[in-house]
Amino acid sequence: MLSTTYNNSSFLLLGATILILLVLPSIPSSNAQLSSTFYSKTCPNVANIVRNVIKQARKSDPRITASLTRLHFHDCFVNGCDASLLLDVGGNITESEKTAAPNNNSARGFNVIDNIKAALNKSCPGIVSCADILALAAQASVSLEKGPSWKVLLGRRDGFTANKAGANTSLPTPFETLAQITAKFNAVNLSITDLVALSGAHTFGRSQCKFFSQRLFNFNGTGNPDPTLNSTYLTTLQQNCPQNGNGSTLNNLDPSTPNTFDNNYFTNLLNKRGLLQTDQELFSTNGSSTISIVNNFAKNKNAFFKAFAQAMINMGNISPLTGTQGEIRNDCKKVNGS
Repeated sequence: MLSTTYNNSSFLLLGATILILLVLPSIPSSNAQLSSTFYSKTCPNVANIVRNVIKQARKSDPRITASLTRLHFHDCFVNGCDASLLLDVGGNITESEKTAAPNNNSARGFNVIDNIKAALNKSCPGIVSCADILALAAQASVSLEKGPSWKVLLGRRDGFTANKAGANTSLPTPFETLAQITAKFNAVNLSITDLVALSGAHTFGRSQCKFFSQRLFNFNGTGNPDPTLNSTYLTTLQQNCPQNGNGSTLNNLDPSTPNTFDNNYFTNLLNKRGLLQTDQELFSTNGSSTISIVNNFAKNKNAFFKAFAQAMINMGNISPLTGTQGEIRNDCKKVNGS
């Protein structure tokens, strides 16, 4: 039975607590206005429309699902999840994030986003934001390749500006140390577990030679390959990406199951078969807290899937525009009226 006896100090503490609650300004949560049912009345078929367009694109482009997942990531890390990545030069947009170093001749799938927007404009014009299309496209892409599914929180609005300089500095690059990558995740309030889980998206997709060739012949100026590369795998990569060869040649990020979303990416890391420097560093950086997470995900696919779904939700909550902020673009490539 609860006691109803209070001493004077209890009343004082209670009164002070109430006073603090009354005078403190409300602190908005980044996802306060996002909801998985945001379009339930205004565009109830939005998820199916997005998924169907991607299924069609996937018939002729097996890379598209990985590419679309990456677009959401590269959008959210710059200015938050506001579809700034999609803006072309024009009107007040003098520089596009598409031409920033991490995106230039690398980020792809923009035409599929345009096709999704066109389909939605037919079904529910002016309702679904391009930022939400990116979030929905990422979820559909992962689930289509046998990965996890999750309830996508929706209600983001589209920004008015692009930030090429921010894309050049805020996006993780494949040439950085684990400490540098961790700092970039911390900057957007993502955890070490989020970092490892989201890196697991490299379980599908491709990478160009230029993004890892520094590991193959003269790593960090040593004159030797990266010692954390499996020797057999190294030989294969050297054949695919010879010195002074074509830096645009594509290689599977996951050599075992390149088009399936599974946990083999982490098994690869245990066997020194991570393609990018930033992949292998998750397991080969001595003393790192990421090692135990990699081990867990390698042996437990369900644990990885659960962490990945939560990490995608967390990432989707990075500084969204909601309410009356921003706009709903008619064309994802340009601000309305430009």
